[in-house]
Amino acid sequence: MPRTITIPPDAQLEPLLRGYRSAVAAKQRRLLLGIAILTFCVIVAGAGAEVDADKFFSGIGNFGDYFDRLLLLDSGERVWTDPAEWFWGIHRWTRLLGETLLIAYVGNLTGTLGAFIGCFLCSRNLVRSAPLRMVVRRILEFCRTVPDIVFALIFVASFGLGAIAGVLAIAVHTTGALGKLFSEVVESIDMKPVEGIASTGGSWFAQVRFGVLPQVLSNFASYALLRFEINVRGATVLGVVGAGGIGQDLITAIRQFHTSDVSAILLLIIGCVMVIDAVSERLRHRLISQERRT
Repeated sequence: MPRTITIPPDAQLEPLLRGYRSAVAAKQRRLLLGIAILTFCVIVAGAGAEVDADKFFSGIGNFGDYFDRLLLLDSGERVWTDPAEWFWGIHRWTRLLGETLLIAYVGNLTGTLGAFIGCFLCSRNLVRSAPLRMVVRRILEFCRTVPDIVFALIFVASFGLGAIAGVLAIAVHTTGALGKLFSEVVESIDMKPVEGIASTGGSWFAQVRFGVLPQVLSNFASYALLRFEINVRGATVLGVVGAGGIGQDLITAIRQFHTSDVSAILLLIIGCVMVIDAVSERLRHRLISQERRT
């Protein structure tokens, strides 16, 4: 059945159109003001950082040129014309990439265990002692505030070059980052099961074991998987400072201008990270869906 739309007379329509035009003009003014403020902040930041605008704009083209050189072999041919020459060090790079994954895995597992212990001790709904909560929170804040590459430099100076420095750096930083996320999950749980266990004389550990863990384990696992994705990328960067893994060969190739080696190593890293991200994302979504069903 067709419907008719009644158009009000111009005398009634004009105030509505005037209000609409006023609202549109106000939004445009806010947008222009935001752009002006952003531009001003960028200019001030550039001046504070002593950025040379002429040098920046004259050299920005070199960024694209470098990526073009990454696709050239020493002979001047494109890398895809001779894959065997491009990936001449595939066996060594694969082994180092596996070492990077192990560094990320062991560091992530160790950091997750540290965060698992610390999150219960700094949760307001489980611990009544304010001094204890404050101490644990400050420790977790220190662990996540200091960049993992700084921890890697410290551990390289202490233990020498190698994977142990990367594992410790990732473990410490992961403890702080996951500790905060875990504690927020714990503080948002339903306290009725915990209170029920406490009313029957259950110990603090029994309250955590039977009242808290069933509510938080799926979220803990999801956050740990997400952090593992981050740590795989982080472990590659830590290798640059001598903390083991494929990052050491990558920085060596960059410093010696072996551009085809740089592109080959980057391609391996990107492919590995993409696979890990896809697998861990599926696992996280499955955990979240199970949590919603329960």
